[in-house]
Amino acid sequence: MAAGTLLAACDGSGDDRTDTDQLADSDFKSDVADPAWAIGAGPRMMIDEAHSNFHTAEGSYEPFAELARRDGLVVQSNDATFSSESLANIDILVIANAVDERNVDDWSRPTPSAFTEEEVEAVHGWVNRGGSLLLIVDHMPFSGAARKLGAAFGIEFNNGFAFDTQNEGRMVFEGASGGLGDHSVMDGRNRDESIDHVMSFGGTAFAVSSGTAHSPLLVLPAGTQLLLPDVAWEFSEQTERRDASGMLQGAAVEVGRGRVAAFGEAGMFSAQVRGVNREPVGMNHPNASDNAQFVLNVLHWLADATKGFAT
Repeated sequence: MAAGTLLAACDGSGDDRTDTDQLADSDFKSDVADPAWAIGAGPRMMIDEAHSNFHTAEGSYEPFAELARRDGLVVQSNDATFSSESLANIDILVIANAVDERNVDDWSRPTPSAFTEEEVEAVHGWVNRGGSLLLIVDHMPFSGAARKLGAAFGIEFNNGFAFDTQNEGRMVFEGASGGLGDHSVMDGRNRDESIDHVMSFGGTAFAVSSGTAHSPLLVLPAGTQLLLPDVAWEFSEQTERRDASGMLQGAAVEVGRGRVAAFGEAGMFSAQVRGVNREPVGMNHPNASDNAQFVLNVLHWLADATKGFAT
């Protein structure tokens, strides 16, 4: 696998690390045919921005935030460290590509945790009591920055790059080929919301430890490789490679009274344009027609756990 081929692959975070290379698609507006709640009457969802997050509600995750609002969720941003107090008045916590300050402008190893031990404990306790966490990471350094938080829920993030040799980075998960798990997220609330396929844009691979109650959502196809470079997007013949066939890029995890939806790619949850040709990345991609509904189905599954959640 040539390094040039890898560098040409598209992913959800942007490989040249410039703000102008990948931006939210301001023209994307996904219809919500049957909102789950009246506008502003749904669960309280907080998108984290306190941990040098690559994706924020007013930045590249604006399409995600707007989709949730059109479904009735109350969306707000978070600029505080995680604690019992900062998590007390929300139902769903979204963390997308958090990173330690060391790696904001330096995507090389080491990749320290984006969260303190106290924050990991606070988030775990909150979920255990009935909160719902949407934990989204991408390739290194983001997957490395979330390893401690993921491990608290039995999720084992690999700090590398998942790469499908057949599609130059993009991956399409289909039920017919075993790429989609058998789960209510795929069924939706009715036949119109059922998921046929989900498209992702690179990212990483992960596993869930034995003994952790979970359901696979997105299963990586045969032939997927996991690459573990020392510096993001710098690949050579010496770069460590592992077989990632059958590993996960999405999983639903039950934790006490709460739930965690974990994903190893971030672009699938947004709608972005990349480069001078405004190449679509995410829900706006022509081959990702089910992605928006998939996002809503994930949020609905997370919201189900919060009914009657005493904060």
